Amino acid sequence: MSERGVDDQVVVVGAGISGAACARELKAGGLAVRVLDRGYHPGGRMASKRLSGRVVDLGASYLTAADPDFRRVVEDWQERGLTRPWTDTFCALGGGAPTLKQGPLRWGSASGMRSLVVDLASGLDVQRRELAGLGELSDAAAVVLAMPDPQARRLLDPGHPMAARLDREFEPVIALAARWPERTWDDVSPSGHFDGAFVNADPVLGWVADDGRRRGDDASVLVAHSAPDFARRHLDDPAAAGPEMIQALRDVMGGLSEPMEVHVHRWSLARPVGESEAAYALETGPNGLLGVCGDGWGASPKVETAWRSGRDLGRALVEQLS
Repeated sequence: MSERGVDDQVVVVGAGISGAACARELKAGGLAVRVLDRGYHPGGRMASKRLSGRVVDLGASYLTAADPDFRRVVEDWQERGLTRPWTDTFCALGGGAPTLKQGPLRWGSASGMRSLVVDLASGLDVQRRELAGLGELSDAAAVVLAMPDPQARRLLDPGHPMAARLDREFEPVIALAARWPERTWDDVSPSGHFDGAFVNADPVLGWVADDGRRRGDDASVLVAHSAPDFARRHLDDPAAAGPEMIQALRDVMGGLSEPMEVHVHRWSLARPVGESEAAYALETGPNGLLGVCGDGWGASPKVETAWRSGRDLGRALVEQLS
């Protein structure tokens, strides 16, 4: 099948993993597609930051691969050195003695989670651009908004039929990455080997990841995600949250020393609340087809949920537009 002309092009807004998965499916189906994103690099909330020249994951902490199709993608990444098995066991800290919690195998990335989205977006037409509204894309046969519902709502014209479906709210998170001179926290885990911890009954912290174990280089770097209510109080000045998060991290991790380097990042729309039975949304509006996909479309806000949402929406658009 040959690609359609420019006038029939599908525009995907958002170069996170759902947008990249959707665009790849559209291109594979023979449709002309371009991807727009306001960032300099693909990645979305699978974002990374460099501390002392080393990549640190600040957004999505890991991925799971229960979906057979996504597992094949992850295994391909593994064969090419982009992903690595991390762990199936985390700690539960706070509210009593530390315990171990087992679950599915979690995967990390030696080059950072963003590198997986960059790989998925390879060969796609990705352009840096920030939109004020959908009117700027009126020539497209279809538009995909691969982003959280609150961001998608802001791009809709008043009365658009999609608006009623974009009702899922998102919690904020403050992410803090910190580096120490050496690793001193393995004894926090009952197993004597620390990978990460869910923090219960703590007003400041919700999750701590060992970035050295996640990446496989044993660097003495921890990444903490705040509790949602704590994040809401610091959205206007996220840097001010740093000292309190460091103190909470030192307390929950057994009296750490002062870190050598710290970086704080605000995620205003970090995690969807509740669940959705639909894998994506697709409506016909005044200017043509409009789809929405992302980790908010599914039962659980996971990386593979976002990938599957983008893939399924891409397939639906190929069926309608081919």
